[in-house]
Amino acid sequence: MTAEDRPTAAEDGAAQEALTKLNQNLVKMDELTKRLVQALSQRRSADHGLQGPGPELYAKAMAAYWSELANNPGKLIEKQVGYWGQALKHAVEAQHALASGKPVAPKDEQPKDRRFSDPLWTEHPYYNFLKQQYQISAQAIADTVQDLGGLDRNDKRRVEFFSQQILDLFAPTNFLATNPEAMTRAVETEGESLVRGLENLVRDIEANRGDWLVTLSDPDAFELGGNIATTEGSVVYRNRMFELIQYAPTTEKVQSTPIVLFPPWINKFYILDLKPQNSLIKWIVEQGYTLFVVSWVNPDESYSDVDLATYVEEGYLEAIAQAKAICNVKQVNAIGYCIAGTTLALTLALMKRRGDKSVKSATFFTTLADFEDPGEMGVFLDDDFVHGIERESAAKGYLDKFFMGRTFSYLRSRDLVYGPAIKSYMLGEAPPAFDLLYWNGDGTNLPGPMVTEYLRELCMGNKLAQGGFDLLDEKGLTLADVEVPLCAVACETDHIAHWKGAWQSVKKMGAKDRTFILSESGHIAGIVNPPSKGKYGHYTNDGNMGFDTPEAWHEAASFTPGSWWPRWEAWIKPRSGRQVNARAPGGPDHPVLCPAPGTYVLPKRPIAAE
Repeated sequence: MTAEDRPTAAEDGAAQEALTKLNQNLVKMDELTKRLVQALSQRRSADHGLQGPGPELYAKAMAAYWSELANNPGKLIEKQVGYWGQALKHAVEAQHALASGKPVAPKDEQPKDRRFSDPLWTEHPYYNFLKQQYQISAQAIADTVQDLGGLDRNDKRRVEFFSQQILDLFAPTNFLATNPEAMTRAVETEGESLVRGLENLVRDIEANRGDWLVTLSDPDAFELGGNIATTEGSVVYRNRMFELIQYAPTTEKVQSTPIVLFPPWINKFYILDLKPQNSLIKWIVEQGYTLFVVSWVNPDESYSDVDLATYVEEGYLEAIAQAKAICNVKQVNAIGYCIAGTTLALTLALMKRRGDKSVKSATFFTTLADFEDPGEMGVFLDDDFVHGIERESAAKGYLDKFFMGRTFSYLRSRDLVYGPAIKSYMLGEAPPAFDLLYWNGDGTNLPGPMVTEYLRELCMGNKLAQGGFDLLDEKGLTLADVEVPLCAVACETDHIAHWKGAWQSVKKMGAKDRTFILSESGHIAGIVNPPSKGKYGHYTNDGNMGFDTPEAWHEAASFTPGSWWPRWEAWIKPRSGRQVNARAPGGPDHPVLCPAPGTYVLPKRPIAAE
C-alpha cells in the first residue's frame, strides 16, 4: 500500500464514528427487542375464528384441487409445466447475467407493481431475480386458484382472497434481507433506520395490547374540535346510544324540513367533517339546511344487551323524534351512510308498517341492503368468522374495535397493512399526518348481539331483501316497504359496498321516486368529494331505474365531471319545504349540552346519559 492509498486521518475518524454509531444502534436494538418480547407477552386472548378462515375452507379448496386433477389432469399438468418452464428460463437468464461478470439484470417482462418501484428491483441482478421469481410463482398460484371448479361462489371468492393474502404476505418487499430500499437505508444510517423502525413496531404492539396493527397516521397530529371536526354546532340531546349534534346556521334563511344524518357506528361521524374545505357537514349547512348529525356511542361491556332493535328504537326513531321536536315540524329528511344506510332502510320499512310518516325522503350513501352478492366483504360472511365474533363478544360483552379495524384493513392489505408496515418498521419513517388515515384508525367497539344479528340476519340471511326481517313486533319487513322518495349514492370502486349491489338494493325498494347516482372513486373518496376539488365525476340516469341490470343502467347513464354534491342538493331542495328563519341549536326543551363534536366521539368512556 502506498502512502496515497492509506486513509487520511479524517477518513479514519469518520469510519470510527460510523462504527461507534452502528454499535450504539445495535445496543438500542437489543434493548428494544426486550421491550418487544415483553409487549408480545401481553397479547390478549382472542377467538381463533377471528384469526382466519376455518379448516373447512382449506379442506374444500384441497378437495376441489384433487377433483380438478382427477377430471382434467392435462390442464393442471400443462399449467405446472408452463410455470416450471418460465421459472427455469428466468433462472438460467439470471445465472448467465451473473456469470458474465456484468451487473445487469436479465430482461424483465413482468407486469408493473408499485411494490417494486425502487430502481434496484429492476437494475440489480439479485433483487430482480427475487422479484421475477416471486411474480412468476404468485401468478401461477393465482391462476391455479382461479381455475378451480367444484366450489360455490362464496367459497371460490374466499379461497381466492385468502390465497392472495398468503401471496402478499410472502412478497420479498416484506423482509429486510430481500428489500433493497430497506437495506440501503439501514447501511446509510448505520442501522438508525432499523432502530426507529423497531421503536415504531414496539409502540404499535404495546398500543394494541400484544397484537399487531400498524399505525397509519400520526396520532398526535390531530385534535377533535381543534383542527378536525371543527364545524360549529352543539349537542342538543343525549341518551345511552348517541349524542345529537345540531349545527349552527350560516345563512339567514333555511329550508323548513331539517336533515338528520346517520353515520355508520363502526367508525366515527367526523369523516364527513375532517377539514373545512372537504366537510360535507359544513357544505350542507352553507346551502341553507338545518342539519342534525348522530354521533354514536363507543360501546363497552355495559352494552352487551344491545341489538339492532336498540339501534333502531333508541337511535333512529329517537333522533328523528328529537329533531322534529326541536324544529317543530312533522317530517325530516334522513341520510344513512354504509351500515347506517342499511339500518335506515330497515327503519323506514318499520315506519311504513306502523304508519309513521316522519321521514319525507331518504338518502343512502354507499349502502348495501340486498346481500345476494355481498362483493368483497363476502369473504368474511361465513360461519367460521361469525361464530368467532359470537364467542368473542359473548366472553367480553362486546367486539373490540381492533378486530373490525384489522378486518377492513386486510381488504386492502397492500395499502393499509404491508405498505405502511414497510415504511414504519423497515425504513423507520414516522406515520404521516393524514386526517383520513387518522379517522380510519379511530374505530369503535360493537355490541355483540347487534353485530352478530347484522351479519347473520341482514348479510348472510339477506332477510330484508328476501323473506322478511322481524323487528320490534313487526314481522316480515322487506325492502318493498321502503316507499319514501329516495336518492342513493354509490361509488364505482367501493370495496365495502360495491355499486352493483347498491343499485340492486335500490331496485328492490318500493319507492316510486328513486334516483341513483354513481360517483367515481371509492367508499370514502367518492363521498367526501367537494365541488371545489373538481376531482371525481359521477353518472346519472335522470332517476330512471327501469333497467334489468346495473350494467344496463351504467351503459345508458350520462357522465358529469365533478362532485355529485350539487346534484344531490338540487334533488333534496324541492323535498325540503319552504324557507324559514335560521334556527339556533337547541331550544327551551333542548338546552345545549356541550359544543360539537360532543363527548361520545372523544377517545374516552362516554359520560352518563342525561
